This record gives sequence, structure tokens and C-alpha cells, in this order.
Amino acid sequence: MPSERITNQKKIILEYLKSIKTHPSAEMVYLAVRKKLPQISLSTVYRILKNLKEKGEILEISVDGVSHYDGEISPHAHFVCQRCKKIFDVFEKWVILKHKKLKVGKINTYQIYFYGSCKNCQ
Repeated sequence: MPSERITNQKKIILEYLKSIKTHPSAEMVYLAVRKKLPQISLSTVYRILKNLKEKGEILEISVDGVSHYDGEISPHAHFVCQRCKKIFDVFEKWVILKHKKLKVGKINTYQIYFYGSCKNCQ
């Protein structure tokens, strides 16, 4: 089976997400990549983000029903400020359970969220 070709649009969106530390919504990704791809549509951005997420190339984080995207796919948690809604990566030592067999089954993936007030909102 031939591998799926990487379109220029997909490449630019993925490069953008990997180059930033923030966790933008699809609309924010659209506004950013439109500078390089003026003809891109919002629906194309949504489709590409969905595809990248399904392939495990990006993470999707939901905050108050809004999807945000993260190009950092190494094991890490997220801190969500309940006041300003910003999302921060948390890289600490975790007991990694991925691929571990538990009584309930085998873990393939996981996401850990912490909720509170960020330094700016305290």
C-alpha cells in the first residue's frame, strides 16, 4: 500500500505546530498559516488537523469544548488555567504506563490534565 503523500498545506501546518509552545485552536492555526498559504480554507485546516491527530502526529486538547492542538507529542501533561484558559506543557517525571498491562486491560495512550490558576492569574 503506498504511503500517503504529504501536501504542502499539511507540511506547513505541522511545522507551525511544532515551532510554537502555545496550544492554538483550529481558527488560530488557520490565521497563522494563512500568512504562508493565503488560499487555504478553514475547512481544509480542520481536515488536516483531524488527519494529523488520527495519525498521532499532533495532540488534541479540549478545554471548555474547544479543541486546541499541540505539536509536541512526547510524553507530557498539560496544565489548564481555569481563569485565562491558557494551556501549558508540563514536563516532569511520570510513571509511564503506556503499553503496560493492567488488570483492566492494556494502555495504548494517555493524557494527563492539571487544572488551576497560572502564575499570571494568581
